[in-house]
Amino acid sequence: MKLAERHCEPCTAGGKPLSQAESLELIRQTSGWVLKENQIEREFKFKNFRQAMDFVNEVADIAEEQGHHPDIYIYYNRVRMTLSTHKIGGLSHNDFILAAKIDEQVGAPQPATL
Repeated sequence: MKLAERHCEPCTAGGKPLSQAESLELIRQTSGWVLKENQIEREFKFKNFRQAMDFVNEVADIAEEQGHHPDIYIYYNRVRMTLSTHKIGGLSHNDFILAAKIDEQVGAPQPATL
């Protein structure tokens, strides 16, 4: 089953984060996301601030539906998102599921250079 077809599931505090090998396998199933230590991130570039904000609002809807939320940084026409499961201090399947949903469901633009 593709990541974007899965649903985020609640994590419990003290759970174990994914291994480096598991994270490397899952990052290959996303588009433009970069693995950085205990998180994944991606930057998106838009024509203007309004488009960037529309994108952020669409992502917020997906995140609420999934019960898993990215850290979002907005810089005029750029949006940088990072995903990590704070409860377990690292990456979980939920991070990659949400990344794939953002890519597929929102029709995310090509990644900007980080």
